[in-house]
Amino acid sequence: MDNRFNLFSFSGRMRVLHLSWIAFFVTFVVWFNAAPLLGPIAQSLGLSKEEVKTLLILNVALTIPARVIIGMVTDAYGPRRVYTALLLLCSLPCFAFALAENFTELALSRFLLGFIGAGFVVGIRIIGEWFPARELGSAEGIYGGWGNFGSAAAAFCLPLVALWFGGDDGWRYAVSLSGLLCLGAGAAFYWGVRDTPKGSTYFKPKQSGAMEVTSKGDFYLLCLMKLPMYATLLLLCWKLSPSGVGLLGSTSVMLCVAFLLLVLAVDLRQTFRVNRKIFHEPVPEYERYSFRQVAVLNVLYFSTFGSELAVVSMLPLFFRDTFGLGLAEAGMVASSYAFMNLMSRPGGGYLSDKFGRKTVLLILTTGLAVGYFTLAQIGSDWPLTLAVAAVMACSFFVQAGEGAVFAAVPLIKRRLTGQIAGMTGAYGNVGAVFFLTLYSLVSVEAFFYAIAVSALFGLLCLAFMTEPKGHMAEVDADGRVTLISVG
Repeated sequence: MDNRFNLFSFSGRMRVLHLSWIAFFVTFVVWFNAAPLLGPIAQSLGLSKEEVKTLLILNVALTIPARVIIGMVTDAYGPRRVYTALLLLCSLPCFAFALAENFTELALSRFLLGFIGAGFVVGIRIIGEWFPARELGSAEGIYGGWGNFGSAAAAFCLPLVALWFGGDDGWRYAVSLSGLLCLGAGAAFYWGVRDTPKGSTYFKPKQSGAMEVTSKGDFYLLCLMKLPMYATLLLLCWKLSPSGVGLLGSTSVMLCVAFLLLVLAVDLRQTFRVNRKIFHEPVPEYERYSFRQVAVLNVLYFSTFGSELAVVSMLPLFFRDTFGLGLAEAGMVASSYAFMNLMSRPGGGYLSDKFGRKTVLLILTTGLAVGYFTLAQIGSDWPLTLAVAAVMACSFFVQAGEGAVFAAVPLIKRRLTGQIAGMTGAYGNVGAVFFLTLYSLVSVEAFFYAIAVSALFGLLCLAFMTEPKGHMAEVDADGRVTLISVG
């Protein structure tokens, strides 16, 4: 296998990297294919403002549990089959959305399409299999940053496709094209990659149904970290209730709440079942890992990716209201935040490879807090160029921080990488829902201050993170122990 990290190569591990970020790119094109087309969709089908807002909520509702589920499935069955199946199956609700004739059909297909937002998790595991620790941050950063650009590509390209076809159905052709991309990416991924390099073992969890931990304290921490995810889903129920956008009636909301509480109880019971053994006998030292590492990364991704999704949603309106720009001008200026992804996220991963995971996270999280504190000071008396520069500087720390988080995720426990990535990724969505809800309730300044405070809390949590070093141990089905370098 070629050991050079050559981005212009399309063989060996570099082919896996390129096909992985392309697959992720397509998932984000499909996931965000409705946002830039909501105007013509609403006009074509006569949607109200409340119904349009509901579609945006439904687009993220399923992604939180989906990332956790896809993480478990990836660890059990391998990235190649899971990514392929996800892309092929999610093309169906994509085509259904393109063919929808009323709001109910749009809402159902949009809800199901939230599942494709979990595709990111799959690539984290396969990149971790193919790249050594010294290059893992760079590879994961390129995968995340270039793939994440799919949302910006959808915003720029799909309206042009719709205009090119023209008429009331132009948006349908644009959405359908993204579905075809989904099918093509699924086929390319299946035929173009393997789960591991030749001769390497793909380690699977010893038990399925919940994440394994290796101490009693970690078990209680795992249960505690599940609660914010369920709380976010309950918050989404409230937003769909008569007190919110009114999609669901009071009875439906109560049923959803009862269902979520039942699922939480089953989840906690299943977590105990999988980890019951640790209450009776200690886990061998060489097989232990610290779930505390996962919890810290969850908190950091809450602040980084969570704030990115929220800020991208509100920046155009912020620039329009603060500087009196037109909608088109405000959108173009605000896009500077998202464009930083192409370099910032790979940059965060690269810096982690060079200077250490914990050190870089400390620096980037500090920069994130300072960045959002600065954005809270922006007013109409600022020069527009200075405001844009402040936004771009802040976005560098946000997106580089995302790259640094996932530079550390694959170095915790190889056989659980999908589940760890799934939980950490889900926390990004939890952050997005939390910050967007906060944005609807408080001033813009308070919104930015809240994100800065969450980053400061992340700094406190980093005190409990340990720099990955030495080796992690994995045991195959025949009982052979393999040591995998993590530093």
